[in-house]
Amino acid sequence: MFYPDCEADTIVGTRQQGYLVSLTERRSRLVLLGRVADRCADTVGRMMVRLLRPIRHRVLTITSDNGTEFAGHEAVARELEADFFFAHPYSAWERGTNENANGLV
Repeated sequence: MFYPDCEADTIVGTRQQGYLVSLTERRSRLVLLGRVADRCADTVGRMMVRLLRPIRHRVLTITSDNGTEFAGHEAVARELEADFFFAHPYSAWERGTNENANGLV
């Protein structure tokens, strides 16, 4: 299976306790989740690479919001050999598949 376009986001737990990195593939609707201790760019970047490493040769693009947790996007893109894009501010609909999946979690 080919997973060309992934959307990324973080989900904050109740009372700011616990965080999830959420990756959703647009075509197949594959959802990958990874728990992280904080929303630090390093931590989130490492989890994204860990989740996508098994399918890295099938991923072409990753799109995320403009949150500071994605500041390490260059390292993620280099590690996965994929292009990294950002949605426009206040345009959650540009990553609608991921936002919908996050609502189900």
